Amino acid sequence: MAAKQKRKLEDLSVDEFLLSGGFDSAGESEEETPKKNGLNKKNKKEDLKSAHSEAVLKKMGKASEHKEQLSRLQNKDPEFFKFLQQNDQTLLNFDDTDSSEDEDEKKYHRLPSALEEASSGDEEEDEDKEGQKVSKKSKKAVETIKVTDKMIKEWKAAMKKEPSARLFREVTQAFKAAVATTKGEGGGQCRYKVADSSVFNALVLFCIRDIYVALQRMLNLKPEKDQKKLVLPSSSQKWQKNLIDIKMYLGGLVQLLSCLTESTVISAVLRHANQLVPYYLCLPKQCRHLIKQLLKQWSTGEETSRVLAFLALNKICRHKQETYLNPIVKQMYISYVQNCKFTSPNALPMINFMQRTLTEMYSLDTQATYQHAFIYIRQMAIHLRNAMTMKKKETYQSVYNWQYIHCLYLWCRVLSTLHPSDVLQPLIYPLCQVILGTIKLVPTSRYYPLRMHCCRALTLLSSSTNTFVPVLPFLLEIFQQVEFNKKPGRMSKKPINFAVILKLSKVNLLEKAYKDGLIDQLYDLILEYFHTQASSIGFPELALPTIIQLKAFLKECKVANYCKPVRQLLEKVQENSSHITGRRQKAAFGVADATAVAAWEKQIQQEGTPLSRYYSQWKKLREKEIQLEISGKERMEDLDLPEIKRRKIQDKKVEDKKEFKDLFQSDSDSDDDDDTLKVKGERGRRGSDDDDDDDDDDDELLSDMSDDKRMDGRDSDDEDDEGDEEKPFKAPQPMSSSALIKLAEGGEDLVEDLELSDDDD
Repeated sequence: MAAKQKRKLEDLSVDEFLLSGGFDSAGESEEETPKKNGLNKKNKKEDLKSAHSEAVLKKMGKASEHKEQLSRLQNKDPEFFKFLQQNDQTLLNFDDTDSSEDEDEKKYHRLPSALEEASSGDEEEDEDKEGQKVSKKSKKAVETIKVTDKMIKEWKAAMKKEPSARLFREVTQAFKAAVATTKGEGGGQCRYKVADSSVFNALVLFCIRDIYVALQRMLNLKPEKDQKKLVLPSSSQKWQKNLIDIKMYLGGLVQLLSCLTESTVISAVLRHANQLVPYYLCLPKQCRHLIKQLLKQWSTGEETSRVLAFLALNKICRHKQETYLNPIVKQMYISYVQNCKFTSPNALPMINFMQRTLTEMYSLDTQATYQHAFIYIRQMAIHLRNAMTMKKKETYQSVYNWQYIHCLYLWCRVLSTLHPSDVLQPLIYPLCQVILGTIKLVPTSRYYPLRMHCCRALTLLSSSTNTFVPVLPFLLEIFQQVEFNKKPGRMSKKPINFAVILKLSKVNLLEKAYKDGLIDQLYDLILEYFHTQASSIGFPELALPTIIQLKAFLKECKVANYCKPVRQLLEKVQENSSHITGRRQKAAFGVADATAVAAWEKQIQQEGTPLSRYYSQWKKLREKEIQLEISGKERMEDLDLPEIKRRKIQDKKVEDKKEFKDLFQSDSDSDDDDDTLKVKGERGRRGSDDDDDDDDDDDELLSDMSDDKRMDGRDSDDEDDEGDEEKPFKAPQPMSSSALIKLAEGGEDLVEDLELSDDDD
């Protein structure tokens, strides 16, 4: 039926096919197919078996036919058959299954049993190379030579006598093996093997000392007459011949630098790398690896390592400025910001070093510096704007942190160091606005240290760029906001170091050290700012608001320790103001003559002013004080201070009971009754009774007691000294409760006594 349908369909035209409903018949045939699936599967298996047997027969058929032909040859041509037997037995002894399969395999493609992953031709070549390397490794493992001290001495003598390419290759191979041991590779593919630590040290020391000179002699490079002009080794005719060995040595040196931990060895390797900078400049890949390690040492190494790393970076940037300056400076700025996250007395010198060296790098190209400064100052301005508009804790913290403050100070240093510069001049005003906005963001007493840092940065920028910046109002405002006459709530053992803090705690605001440190900081900052304007023709007008403010403070303040430095500052400012006024009256030019004014100010600056002379002396003393503060801990350890022997608490209680036996007559023997009366002179003893187990609190309360007595103008009595003689006294008469309350309150004579001491000064 199916054959008939097929013939009919072939004979039908298109129109007849559509009219006859050929699709339906096709559909019916498709529906019938599932019913026949069982039979079809069986038939398919039989067909596959028969096809396979036929293929085997075909393969065997060609070979057997050829063998029959050779057998017939014996009857047809016996002479030729004998010739074949004598000369070519392999042709007669032909196997039925030899060549037919190979021929069929060549003609037809056979599918593999398992699919393989796609691989490029390069990978295949790499696999072949790896196979060759493995075989070579096995050979080299046998040929590995152990480096000895004797070999190093021979190399050293040969290098000094006449360095050659072969000798340099041997030393380089040994150096590579030594460096490989630092990472635990054990020499790997190297020809040599370094197993002893003494040999390792001797080999590295030999390379650091002698390789540079040997390379210069081997390449016939003349020493540099002018240090500014750098002779590149690639200009030598022998460069290409020794290129592979030089690459190997430079790469090994960088690898060695990355593995070292001892600061002295790192410094020696950095000095050697600094010598080899011309070689690194000829090889970009090795130079990038070296720069990475130099940046790491510059930001995290010891002091000597930092300096040597900076010198190498500076040398690279000076001779290949267009290639390396921008990426190096960008990475140095990022490292600087990362290191400024936390500031301490130990970290502050390192941060200052990074500031100065980064400024040195920016001075190489002012155009690139402008681009960097514009981007980063704008970034800080965006942070400040977000903090001013959003007024959230997170946005405030993005501005009031050490990284932000140190970045402000860095750009002030850059602009002041590179002044005068027409390229960087437009950045002065926006930077000043950012700093002033930072001061005004949260103008509370807790952020006075941050204000001090900002004022110091503005003073630096104003003095170096001859730009007037209103710094004094932010400093004089503190005199009005802080009540210096108010008695401190508590005493502190240590002074507050304003150089390493941005924010004061609530406890700090109650301490005496807070006001003492504040007066010192205000004195320093006002004096520094007036020193920058000391030779200005408008100094009297500039100093007038400050003079008025300081006089008002002296009238209100009754604390002698605070009045003394402020009065001294006022006298120096008035003296300089009168000096400028006297010199100004003798001038024969007008205010509008800018050139004459500039010449007059320059002359005054050269001659010196009273304030500038005083500032130079004060600066020397201040630097000595800072050095003493840094080494204060060591000095305190050297001193043999006497130990204070305290009486036991129980003995104190017994003596107190004996001393005040007649005054306090009570039936209760408990010590808690004494807490109801708080006599001003006995606060130290109360503190010791309450905190029996805490000796530090006892010391603090003792210091509080002594300071309070000094503030009250009374003579301090050392109650703890056993050698003092007690004067005889009569037993006091019983007192009423109102008299006891008055006795506990004490007299308020603090202000009167301070006035007397102030007049004596």
